[in-house]
Amino acid sequence: MPVQANKNTAPYKPKKGEAYMSAKQLEHFRSVLAGLKLELSQDIDRTVHTMQDEATVFADPNDRATQESDMSLELRSRDRERKLIKNIDKMLARIDSGDYGYCDNCGVEIGLNRLEARPTATLCIDCKTLDEIREKQVAK
Repeated sequence: MPVQANKNTAPYKPKKGEAYMSAKQLEHFRSVLAGLKLELSQDIDRTVHTMQDEATVFADPNDRATQESDMSLELRSRDRERKLIKNIDKMLARIDSGDYGYCDNCGVEIGLNRLEARPTATLCIDCKTLDEIREKQVAK
């Protein structure tokens, strides 16, 4: 599930000569991540309330199976979102520690455009591409 930046937050436009991961940039990404986390948390809460409201016991086995299948799919989606929230918390901690925006493998800048598209990215585009090539080779 790709992580998209908060739709309400405009992409950051760096000023000429502005240092990478300046205080303003870090604050922008903190805001993006916090907004995304809030949105995901609200979705999870909404799902829990909806599932409680719709908890009906159907006499027909087919209806019951359909309801259980729908609930199972919804729970899997919410589980992915809970994992994403944990990842967002890690990214917020990286902002606090000064490590946000730098590749875990090689240490180079991940880049503002990549972080705008995927604020939880931990690899630069080159390392991510190599990672994906390795995955394809192992899968064959």
